[in-house]
Amino acid sequence: MAIQSFPDKRTGKNLTYTIEDIVLSAFSVFFTQSPSFLAHQRTMKKTNGKSNAETLFKIEKIPTDNHIRDILDNVHPDRLFSVFDTIFEMFKKNGYFNSFRGFNQNLLVALDGTRYFSSETIHCKNCSVTHHKDGTITYYHSAITPVIVAPGQKHAISPCPEFITPQDGYMKQDSEIAAAKRWICKHAGTYVVNWITILGDDLYSRQPFCEELLELGFHFILVCKQTSHKTLYKWVDLLESIGNLQVFTKKVRNGQKTEFHTYRYANKLPIRDTDDAVMVNWCELTIRNWDGKILYKNSFITDHKITAGNVTSIVRSGRARWKIENENNNTLKTKGYHIAHNYGHGEAHLSTLLLALNILAFLIHTLMEFIDEKYRLIRATLPTRKMFFDDVRALTRYICFGSWDNMMDFMLKGLEIDMPPNTGGSLDSN
Repeated sequence: MAIQSFPDKRTGKNLTYTIEDIVLSAFSVFFTQSPSFLAHQRTMKKTNGKSNAETLFKIEKIPTDNHIRDILDNVHPDRLFSVFDTIFEMFKKNGYFNSFRGFNQNLLVALDGTRYFSSETIHCKNCSVTHHKDGTITYYHSAITPVIVAPGQKHAISPCPEFITPQDGYMKQDSEIAAAKRWICKHAGTYVVNWITILGDDLYSRQPFCEELLELGFHFILVCKQTSHKTLYKWVDLLESIGNLQVFTKKVRNGQKTEFHTYRYANKLPIRDTDDAVMVNWCELTIRNWDGKILYKNSFITDHKITAGNVTSIVRSGRARWKIENENNNTLKTKGYHIAHNYGHGEAHLSTLLLALNILAFLIHTLMEFIDEKYRLIRATLPTRKMFFDDVRALTRYICFGSWDNMMDFMLKGLEIDMPPNTGGSLDSN
């Protein structure tokens, strides 16, 4: 179990709480989306002799919030990442990735950075720092939060993050692209064998990152802006001027409206003006309405060969990267996970470990949509994610359930939802 490998600085009589109790207590707050969960369970334990912390999360003794923060401050988030890999294998083994396949049956992994903490006073040794012209200083934490996405798929699967934080032996401040390189290097062994195409914005479509992707065995579809790829676009203009740029337009119905989708593409263009330039394939989509007004325009580079038969699918996969903000980061920031909230900062790793636990809770909630039929039915019946977790917070405050399955049964009965015969398992059985 990953928790058993967590470092524990305590000695002697200062071992009232196990490291498992400490980690699971922190995790329970994110899983239930209830900042007051532990406080309520302490009260329930005193009143009833048992609590949901014990029955739902196997927490024998609930530590104080300060004790949790003190112990977890010494735990690097990497210690948790094997759990993410285990869940990835569960998705794979059970065939859940089948609905996440994009172009050429690849899994699409979108990379992007997000800032989740900022302060002018609170800081630790792993904070990034911005010195402003007026003399003020901003301390902040940010991370690469990869997401497995797919066109038309409402879910987004969150692999483990990579933190943008000062690196040992480097004087230069860490960056999003450096963190992205670390992520692909660390996880190539897990992901490359599963046919992965990396998605990213224009920041990623530079020669060094593309070279690293290709060397590790990844494919890529990356946003490519004209302002940052002048050499490549000179070749596009040249091909267009001599009639060798591939172009076609098709009429598309979007609800009650008609749109005109114009695709332009070319293969084997240099990404930069050097002799060793990586040759990439380029495509562009422009969407216009009936009056000719541009509704959308974007372009991508890829290592996949582009043809008239596949350019639509390549662009569709490339456009799926917007889900990293809408389906992932927006959910983590505004839909109950509140990753920008300061749950505790510490002096070393607390801030990063708590974010990793929060993202892990989100990942397990996503997994439950596939493995827990009761959870899926309740979530589908209630109008919003927020309403579901509002109910979880209220129920766990007043009632001690014997298991997660018992709580789901209670909610099913209250909502008068009939379980279909021969349904799948539950979180407890997995």
